[in-house]
Amino acid sequence: MKFFFSASLVLLLFTSFVPRERVWVAIGDSITYMNEHPEETQLRITKGYMTMVTEKLPHIKYHNQGHNGWTAGRIAESFDKLGIGKADIYSVFLGTNDWWAGRELGTMADYTTNSGNGTVYGSFRIIVDKLKSLNPNARLILIAPLQRGDFVYLNNARNNAWGSYKPNKNGRTLASFVAAIDSIARFENADFVDLYHKSGINLKNMVKFKWLKNPSTGQPHAFAWPAWKDVPWNPESDAYPYPPEAIDMTYDGLHPSDKGYQVISKMLVKIMKRY
Repeated sequence: MKFFFSASLVLLLFTSFVPRERVWVAIGDSITYMNEHPEETQLRITKGYMTMVTEKLPHIKYHNQGHNGWTAGRIAESFDKLGIGKADIYSVFLGTNDWWAGRELGTMADYTTNSGNGTVYGSFRIIVDKLKSLNPNARLILIAPLQRGDFVYLNNARNNAWGSYKPNKNGRTLASFVAAIDSIARFENADFVDLYHKSGINLKNMVKFKWLKNPSTGQPHAFAWPAWKDVPWNPESDAYPYPPEAIDMTYDGLHPSDKGYQVISKMLVKIMKRY
């Protein structure tokens, strides 16, 4: 009887401290998508932030809803077709493609009045409302975009974009999109992960260097930040500017390397371990 009581007590104590399994749906763009597609990075990464988070928090099971190149507007438009199901945790990691595409940011009034998918604020309102309809008690995490270096797609150099040191084609800074997502998180009392300001990933460590022709000599040279932003590069004639030796927090000026994903996952674990 004494043994039975002791064994039962141990079992009760053990089960009391084992976290209940949680389902996490991670919604995002290519930075999320790459978690399951390291081959598309020519194996410059081994795993993404979701895998890293769930390695630290094994009671959380994730579903990847990252969509390569998508904006918040496209996620909002296509939400009902994506098969996003009920979950305990939803994270939304969007905004960088909206910035580069020059989408209208809008104002907080577009969010509070549910003005539609014409602005980024309106797109986020649609997405958040859809998530609430799936599970009104779910935890919501809004993740701000990272700062950006000069992006050059590894598999097609013609696909490239300048970094966040410049405004987009409509004169908007990426920081203004970050501020919008922050204001939405505050309004919804959601957790906010500010990768732009607080991750430590910045223009200086985005890459170790950018491999460019020296304008004075015409010879290839490794330019570090901030020198590389003023050196021209031609996708038609110049070598890919980020050889493996240039990898630091990103492998292509935009998408995180393993090192960058570790930073993101650490910030997420700090929040998600409370769930």
